[in-house]
This record gives sequence, C-alpha cells and structure tokens, in this order.
Amino acid sequence: MQVRNSHTLRSLIIFVVTFFALQQGWERCRDSIVETWVIDLATVRPAASVIDYLWPEQQIVAQNNSLIASHGRLNVLNGCEGLETLFLLIAAFFAYPLPWKNRSVGIGLSILLVYFVNQARIIFLWWAIQEHPTWFGTLHGAVLPLILIAIALVFFMAFLPQRQNA
Repeated sequence: MQVRNSHTLRSLIIFVVTFFALQQGWERCRDSIVETWVIDLATVRPAASVIDYLWPEQQIVAQNNSLIASHGRLNVLNGCEGLETLFLLIAAFFAYPLPWKNRSVGIGLSILLVYFVNQARIIFLWWAIQEHPTWFGTLHGAVLPLILIAIALVFFMAFLPQRQNA
C-alpha cells in the first residue's frame, strides 16, 4: 500500500509541476510574438476562414485577435485559445507512467485534438452571438469549457492501458 501511495503522490507532483511550468511559460509569452502567433495567426485567422466558408454572407474578417463583421465582434483573448486544456493533457501524459513512445504520440494527438475542438468552440460561440446572444455568457463561461475538458478527459482515458481480467 505504501508503494502505491508513493507512486500516486509522485504522479500528482509531476502533474502539478508540469501544468504550473507550462502555464507560467505561457504567461511569460503575454504581449510577445508567440502570443500573437498562437492567438492571432493560429486561432483567429483559421476560425475566420471557417466562419466565412460556412456563412459567407457575414463577410467576417480576422483583425489581430478579433473576429469582426458588420453586425458583431468576437475577441479571442489569452485564455480563449485552449492552451489550459492542452496543458492539463500534457501534464497528465507526463504524470502517468506510460512508455515514452505512447506519451509522445498522446501529446502530439492532444495538440491536434485540443486545437480542433477549440476552433469548433470559437465557431460555435460566433454562431451563438449571431443567433442566441443571451446564450453566449453561459456557453463561453461554463458549458463549452467543460465540454472541452470532458473531451480531453475521455481522450486521455482512452490512451490508458486497458486492464485485462484474469
């Protein structure tokens, strides 16, 4: 029992330290070219392209960290790019005792998963602003972040080795 508890504590420490280090690293990128690249170029511009494809009549444009149309605006700020969820997944992959090959694949797939799910979240928020503006606060602040985290959790759990019944 002592060994299991020490492994659990070790995993918890690795998880917390990794998450904290990633979060601090991202925090140090505020107002830098890295933040501009992640938010403006990698998040806002692709979202604007998809929205423009889905609803060309809206004539949306990406301007810095904002999605702008004649009838609305959505600002994508630090914290809206999905990195906190990605950091949780990376920390989980570092903390859980997996072979390095599995860990690397898991982290790589995590990047893709979180990126695409977060892009869908931003597009859905744009839709909500247009069609149901009263839903925006709840969707933005609670529902969609929880869905993003739930998807990340299910993804991580799918990566864990399956126990074989004897």
